[in-house]
Amino acid sequence: MPLIAGAAIGVAQAATPFAFWWLPPATVYALGLVFIAAVYIGFSVADGRWKVIAAETTVATVFVVVAAAAVTGPAWLLVAGLTGHGLKDLWQHRTQFVTGTRWWPPFCAAVDFVAAAILAIALAAGANFR
Repeated sequence: MPLIAGAAIGVAQAATPFAFWWLPPATVYALGLVFIAAVYIGFSVADGRWKVIAAETTVATVFVVVAAAAVTGPAWLLVAGLTGHGLKDLWQHRTQFVTGTRWWPPFCAAVDFVAAAILAIALAAGANFR
């Protein structure tokens, strides 16, 4: 069930620029990438271990940098960021590094991979995210 729900949210995430029509799509997608990366900071705080909080904050910072670069740089960075976050979700699901996230990683991985695939198809078809 988390995969089905995640796929549906991934489709919705790919459509988010329509909800924020006054912003360039690259900015909307970058904000989405920052948001989904930050969720694990919340999980790490709930976990309570300092090494987990430090690790998740560091990882989220990497995604913030990728998202910021994608606002004015190549839109393919958004695809790379979403794909990278999906891979991080798969790692989290396998290792359970952050406790208490049993259902979240497969859900979030589905969101990330579906949104990344839709963005990649749009970019390959000539979409302009500026």
